[in-house]
Amino acid sequence: MLEASNNNELLPIPDKRYFTIGEVSELCLVKPHVLRYWEQEFPQLKPVKRRGNRRYYQRDDVLVIREIRELLYEQGFTIGGARQQLEAEDAPSGADPKVINAIIGELEEVLQILKH
Repeated sequence: MLEASNNNELLPIPDKRYFTIGEVSELCLVKPHVLRYWEQEFPQLKPVKRRGNRRYYQRDDVLVIREIRELLYEQGFTIGGARQQLEAEDAPSGADPKVINAIIGELEEVLQILKH
C-alpha cells in the first residue's frame, strides 16, 4: 500500500488508533464529501461509526484511501477500474507452495516414466 514515504506531498500518518474524517481529509488531501462517496464505492473502506453516526478511520483505512487516491488521481483509473485493482490485490495469490511443489514432483515422475 501507499506509504507517506512514497508520496512527498502527503503528511506522515500519526501513531494513533482512530482518525476523524477531517483528519483523514488532511492526511490524504481528499475532501470529506469525497471520502463519504468512496465509502459507497469501495467495499474495502469501512470506517467505524459511533456516536451520532460519526466516522472513525483506522490506519488501514487511511492507507486504503491513499491507495484509492493514487489509483484515481495519479494513475488515471476510473472508479470501476480502481475498484477492480483493489479487489485483485485482495484476492488470494494462488495455490499453496507445498501443493505446487508436490505437483512438480509428480510431473517429473511422469516425465521419467515417459522417457523409459
